Amino acid sequence: MNDDFLFANDTGEEDEVLSIGSWKVIIVDDEPEVHAVTKLALNDFIFQDKKLEFISAYSGAEGKKVISENPDAAIVLLDVVMETDDAGLQVAHYIREEANNQKIRIILRTGQPGQAPERQVILNYDINDYKSKTELTAQKLFTVIMSSLRAYRDIVSLDNSRQGLTKIIEASANIFSIHSMDQFIDGVMQQLTSIIGCGNEEAMYITDTLMVNCADIKHKDSLTIIAAQGEFENSLGKDIKEVVDEELQAAFQEAIAGKSIVYREDYLVAYCYSRFSNNSILYVSGLPKHVTDSEKTLIELFAQNVQIAYENVQLQLELEDTQRELVYRLSEALENRSNETGNHSRRVALISSVLANGYGLTDKESDLICSAAPLHDVGKISIPDSILNKPDKLLNDEWATMQTHAEKGAKILEGSNRSVIQAGAIIAQDHHENWDGSGYPVGKSGDDIHIYGRIVAMADVYDALRHNRCYKKAWSKDETLEFIKSESGKKFDPKLVQDLLSCADTIEEIIEQYPER
Repeated sequence: MNDDFLFANDTGEEDEVLSIGSWKVIIVDDEPEVHAVTKLALNDFIFQDKKLEFISAYSGAEGKKVISENPDAAIVLLDVVMETDDAGLQVAHYIREEANNQKIRIILRTGQPGQAPERQVILNYDINDYKSKTELTAQKLFTVIMSSLRAYRDIVSLDNSRQGLTKIIEASANIFSIHSMDQFIDGVMQQLTSIIGCGNEEAMYITDTLMVNCADIKHKDSLTIIAAQGEFENSLGKDIKEVVDEELQAAFQEAIAGKSIVYREDYLVAYCYSRFSNNSILYVSGLPKHVTDSEKTLIELFAQNVQIAYENVQLQLELEDTQRELVYRLSEALENRSNETGNHSRRVALISSVLANGYGLTDKESDLICSAAPLHDVGKISIPDSILNKPDKLLNDEWATMQTHAEKGAKILEGSNRSVIQAGAIIAQDHHENWDGSGYPVGKSGDDIHIYGRIVAMADVYDALRHNRCYKKAWSKDETLEFIKSESGKKFDPKLVQDLLSCADTIEEIIEQYPER
């Protein structure tokens, strides 16, 4: 075959990367003429708006290298006899067994059919077609490439769908585990970006705060942004009319009216409905210009889970807020009984959270301490008013009675399965223990005192000193800090003392924000 002159200007064609995208076809053959003729015959081949990109290898060893470097190749046209009689068969084995590439379509071509009988090769090797070079005309080559590309496309589509469904399952699990509205929109966008492969940073999650049913736009007063990301992050609580243009508002209305997902050039607006709470709209910008049908299916599945996950966050926050409010109301009832004028427990909770963060505890532990700290004096419910509100120094037996409130508080709270109540029991028990062992009710010392108890003890003392009590006048900030420093290593954990000194201004802001009532 002496057609080299026909392809004199054909050098480097295999290196061309087409801007419209391409299907990679690897040619593994030791005859340069076969490479040239194959490229010529398929020069104008187009499938789904993409041309062919040819990559050449001239031996079995070179073929293995090229295949490992191009795992996204769609087809390999593979000669059987090259440097050895079975070099091509070894490459086929390498593709499936060593490279573990099950997607690429293997078309075996041979000039010596008797060397590798078709039946034996089909049975023993995972190839997709077997052709003799003498029978492979230009038309037949076109046909076999077209059918192989269709098969490759379908395999890739199925695999992408499988991966997408896997991501949706993982995304749902991740989003359902979120219990903070601040984290919710980040979680949604992170997972959606993973599913559709877009680098989006601008997103809003919008809900109808007035109507459960978004279908009737005529009776809709507003769409309010309740979570946002990117350039919209400062738009929380605003009506969309104040934030987005008329074109995007029209897309919102179209999605609501059709209860569907509306796609535009580079964004989507998805209607998310629910039986349990306000229906919602998810807006996402930064989409790739072409979103495939399989990606749209995945987005629809994901959007259905977004609303449920959002409800999960709302429900969790409502439960936490209800629990926190009950704790505050209980603690405020005790404050009123002891002639304290309110907000002491709230301040102790917030100061404890600041100290916990400064000490290096996790955000979860800090939140837990903040929620449980108001329960520190729950045991005082058992102390008589005559002792609790006595303005003079307590007598020895009265002081002994007062000291029982720690253990009684722990007794009231023990046995619960709720983490806040469990933490409250620990705090009630340990918040009057001293670092040097001189405290009560047990006389624990040092690290034997639970860190929750140590933190709340300091917050409680600081706030009590800064406010009027029936037995004392309020101290100044400087007087209080001097006392705290003097008790380092005695009453208080020395590290906590340093932490408090470093964040004293923040603590004073809390005191100013929640004054006595």
